[in-house]
Amino acid sequence: MLIGECELTELQPKLDTLRNTLASLDSLLVAYSGGTDSAYLAYVAHLVLGDRMLAVIADSPSLPRQELAAALAFAAAHNIPTHILQTRELDNPNYTRNDGNRCFHCKDELFSQMEATRTRLGFAHLAYGMNLDDRGEFRPGQKAAALHNALAPLAAAELTKAEIRNLAREAGLTLADKPASACLSSRIEYGRAVTSENLGQVERAEDALHALGFPQVRVRHHGELARVEIARSDLPRALTVVMLDRITAALRPLGFIYVTLDTQGYRSGSMNDVLPVSAIAFAHQPSTDAATERPESARETS
Repeated sequence: MLIGECELTELQPKLDTLRNTLASLDSLLVAYSGGTDSAYLAYVAHLVLGDRMLAVIADSPSLPRQELAAALAFAAAHNIPTHILQTRELDNPNYTRNDGNRCFHCKDELFSQMEATRTRLGFAHLAYGMNLDDRGEFRPGQKAAALHNALAPLAAAELTKAEIRNLAREAGLTLADKPASACLSSRIEYGRAVTSENLGQVERAEDALHALGFPQVRVRHHGELARVEIARSDLPRALTVVMLDRITAALRPLGFIYVTLDTQGYRSGSMNDVLPVSAIAFAHQPSTDAATERPESARETS
């Protein structure tokens, strides 16, 4: 459903700010994941900058194949130029050891490669799809973005997640209501090494749940145990003996001995509940100088 004229009028100044910000840039690489925020940013950047922008997709075992295909299909449908980077975060022990700074090392790898691409192709700036709501959440990747001087045009225009979805809907973009999707590594419990094998387990498990008719799910990997999160609106359908048996039958062959259904349902970032305060404090610490602000574990690989 399209947004009303009144609401669109209220959003117009923010949309104008976004467009003016993008128009002021000589050229731009957009970190593009295929999610609503980065897709809308890439869409508007392309409208404003034309071939002076490039949507950059980071491909690695932590990106579900379905997400990659959907991101490429959306870009093709809107003639948005794209470039795929093969990121190698799994080669970094600081990433694979999977502590509270995992997302920092992932985004540090992404933006390092994007900087090299920007220099090689002659682009002026980097940007990513952080929105205004993201500023208050635990997102170590934002710190990596700041260290690499990546711009956040959506947040600069003070656009919230809901407002971006509304603008995407008004523009007729099919992914306006797309469920949030984080990388597969976010499903692995902290302290358990991130490997291609357990990423594959999670991806196949979530594909199986999608096939059972559950669009919004997370399979949290706790070794032999799979903790399944399903959107609360779908929990009544999941909580039948027949469906529970089908879920178990789908996940146990993938290597999970125990399958449990989380009674709180799907919620973003549930793995962060176990993080110490110090890890969260680092993620929110202002970034001023890359050499001094980067944690010791990150400086080892820079």
